[in-house]
Amino acid sequence: MLMVFTIIAVALAFEFINGFHDTANAIATTVATKVLTPRQAVMMAAVFNLLGALVGTAVATTIGRGLVDANYVTPTVILCALGSAIIWNLLTWWWGLPSSSSHALIGGLCGAALAAAGHWSVVHWSVLDPATGHMVGLWPKVIRPMVLSPLFGVLLGFLFMGVLLGWVHRWRPAVIRNSFRRIHLLSAAWMSFSHGTNDAQKTMGIIALTLFTATTTPGVFDGLPGWLNFLRAPEFHVYVWIKVVCALTMAAGTAAGGWRIIATMGRKMVRLQPIHGFAAQIAAASIIQVASHWGMPLSTTHVISSSIMGVGATKRLNAVRWTVVERMVWAWIMTLPVTALLGYALAWLASWLWP
Repeated sequence: MLMVFTIIAVALAFEFINGFHDTANAIATTVATKVLTPRQAVMMAAVFNLLGALVGTAVATTIGRGLVDANYVTPTVILCALGSAIIWNLLTWWWGLPSSSSHALIGGLCGAALAAAGHWSVVHWSVLDPATGHMVGLWPKVIRPMVLSPLFGVLLGFLFMGVLLGWVHRWRPAVIRNSFRRIHLLSAAWMSFSHGTNDAQKTMGIIALTLFTATTTPGVFDGLPGWLNFLRAPEFHVYVWIKVVCALTMAAGTAAGGWRIIATMGRKMVRLQPIHGFAAQIAAASIIQVASHWGMPLSTTHVISSSIMGVGATKRLNAVRWTVVERMVWAWIMTLPVTALLGYALAWLASWLWP
């Protein structure tokens, strides 16, 4: 029982770190274009992250039962997966790299499960989910969206910015700037909401999986006090209390801010005006909403970063600082394999220390 409470605490710590690590996804353009002060932007993002996190469970279900064989998921496996993701998130936050918290958690879970099972079949590459009739697994839910979403981000950001420029090309610069300073608030709010609908659900899935595993494992919840019966989960289900706790935790993390990554995305990669920030956020939020609907644990970091690149490229190609982009891309590429290795190593070490 102590292990279950430890996992929940560590999962919420990951959710908090995810909040301040990924704050930049929602507000970097808002801060860079000086539409809001950093403090105002963070508080707005926290509120709309909270609202978004309370909507839907498709992504949580994918994380909880769509990626690895749940028969091999033990409390130790979950704890090692979370540890791997937290280590990577803190490292990339310190380096100021907008890497994916989603992929960090997924990589850690796959690596830890592989160490526990000892065979590759524990990781679902592409299988049919009988409950929904849809294909689930790493390929349809993680790898393919990981490759396609940045491409769509660049393309949609470029096209949407092009449409806006064609619409406002006769406007005076001051009118463009003042108009988009106002409506940029709407795009920032929608981006924050979209971030909550996707990113907050990863931890919901982990906690739901932990409680389901603990409930179906004999002896784990023996002697559980009656007032804690809400922890029992005879089937995998994301209960309302899990949603609320995770949403509040992510909102708190968002409120803490992630200024190193905000600087990378909002200023170092490309210089933005309010119209550019609006275009990037609308493009990114649209892609994230579609992914959330289909239960894809998308990297909101990849999407907004690539949308900013697409928008910046409408100025001219060298308006984007491609050396910064190169560092980001390497962080994207390395996240899954590095966290999988970390998860595997932590699980192997745990089995050696506590056989």
